[in-house]
Amino acid sequence: MKFNIQWKLMASYLFLVLFIGGVFFAYLSHTLNRHLTSEIRQNLTTETRLTRMIAHRDIVRMRDDAPVVASAISRATRARVTIILADGTVAGDSEIAPGDLKGLENHLDRPEIQQALESGSGEAIRYSATIKTPMLYMAVPLETATGEKGFVRLSLPLTALEQAKGSIRTLLAASLAIALLVALILSYILSRVTSRSLRTITILAKQIGKGNFSRRVPVSTRDEVGELALVMNDMAERIEQQMERTSAERNRLDTILRGMGEGLMVSDANGMITLVNPAFLELFSLDRNVEGRHIIEIARHPALNDAFKAIVASRDERIEKMTLALGKEKHVLTHWVPLLDNGELQGVVAVFHDITDLTKLENIRRDFVANVSHELRTPVTVIKGYAETLLDSLMESDPERARKFIEIILSHSERLAALIGDLLTLSQLEAGNMNLEQATVRPEQVAKHTMELLEPKAAQKRIAVDCSGVEGAPAVIADPGRLEQVMVNLLDNAIKYTPEGGSISFTVKADNGMVRIGVKDTGPGIPAKDLPRLFERFYRVDAARSRNEGGTGLGLSIVKHIIQLHGGTVGVESEPGKGSEFWFTLKQA
Repeated sequence: MKFNIQWKLMASYLFLVLFIGGVFFAYLSHTLNRHLTSEIRQNLTTETRLTRMIAHRDIVRMRDDAPVVASAISRATRARVTIILADGTVAGDSEIAPGDLKGLENHLDRPEIQQALESGSGEAIRYSATIKTPMLYMAVPLETATGEKGFVRLSLPLTALEQAKGSIRTLLAASLAIALLVALILSYILSRVTSRSLRTITILAKQIGKGNFSRRVPVSTRDEVGELALVMNDMAERIEQQMERTSAERNRLDTILRGMGEGLMVSDANGMITLVNPAFLELFSLDRNVEGRHIIEIARHPALNDAFKAIVASRDERIEKMTLALGKEKHVLTHWVPLLDNGELQGVVAVFHDITDLTKLENIRRDFVANVSHELRTPVTVIKGYAETLLDSLMESDPERARKFIEIILSHSERLAALIGDLLTLSQLEAGNMNLEQATVRPEQVAKHTMELLEPKAAQKRIAVDCSGVEGAPAVIADPGRLEQVMVNLLDNAIKYTPEGGSISFTVKADNGMVRIGVKDTGPGIPAKDLPRLFERFYRVDAARSRNEGGTGLGLSIVKHIIQLHGGTVGVESEPGKGSEFWFTLKQA
């Protein structure tokens, strides 16, 4: 059971009153008991001496006069009077008839008689078997006028004393009960007044515990409770300021963590995750319930767990690259930093940089350099070789053969010029330096003009080109020259890879304000693994055939960048053995 401060204060007040009252009760009871006993003894001593004087005067023969004198004195003193001979024989007793005195035992060995013999006065308190009650006995020596010696003894029953004590105890108990009742009322009032401020402080402390720091305790006194209220108010204000600063820091940290492109993970020394940012969750394709889980649980990749174990063992910073199989292969650069406090490892911070795109770009750059070098080397080597042959006087010795060499040199120089031109065009497109003269264009007209340009090349391979698919197609917003360049590249590729006797057709589909235009052929198709890289520079599915056909490997990349400048997209749909369809989208006019 829980007791509040008011009841504790009230109980302490009552206990104090009860303790003091008990002490006073015991003290007064003892003091009054001693005082009453002393008074009774003094009175009985005085009466005993008076009785001796009367007995000395009135008794002539103790055996004859003692019963009468004892009865007379007893009526006057209201005490039991006993006259005893020197040999201990009872001569008279106010409570016993004279005829019954012979049956009494000898009183010489009574304590009060023995004290009277020794000191002239004796007293004793004991239970009287004669009258069945505790008695106070007082005895003094007696000598009659005739010279007989003996003792006169007065006794009083202690029943009156016990009654007096009981009355006193009752009075004291009643006084104590009244005092307790008054103390109960006063302690309730005082404890309530005293605990009011403490209750207010308790309420404030509970509010602070719940996060409400705006409450303040009213300061009504200047005692310790008032000082406590001031301290609590100051503490609440400081905590409120600190919480505001902490909240601002937390918000700033959350903003920084959310804005970080790199994944961040913080764990304790045992590998239990305590903090991650959204970039980390996105990198590892996780939900938000990762705090409290072990590193090995969120990404079952040995390299990750091995790196954590290594940083725990060495307690040094560690930077390494990892390739993680997370649905698709990802290249990650990790930076591990140990959290040390006085030499003790408290946790580990890991930053994950997703360098998949950088790695891909690096691979593309490396392929680009290799492809450009290869593409340039062939025409340059041919031109150089034939030019050197011509310099060796072939012009004069064999003019016909020299003319053939010059035609070869011209062909390769044109190929070289086309390659350089495509590179310059692609560079302009990627740099965004190419200005588009956009206008409303009819895809049907551009497709027919493109077909007329490439009709001789298609006729050589007996390939049928069908433009009926674009008849009545919605107009689009595009640069007419660049749109024609796109269609020429797509149709030229289709003619190159379509076998003799095949067919090529144009397709059109309008949806959500965009017009999709496609070039579909009946060629050999493209393997699925090559589809994602078809629009990269110099990427070829069949490199040998592409070079034999005179392609530069940049056409599809140029198509992609031109369409992207127009705000459209490009794509390809193909299945080996069933042909391919390259398509692009433009805004509908």
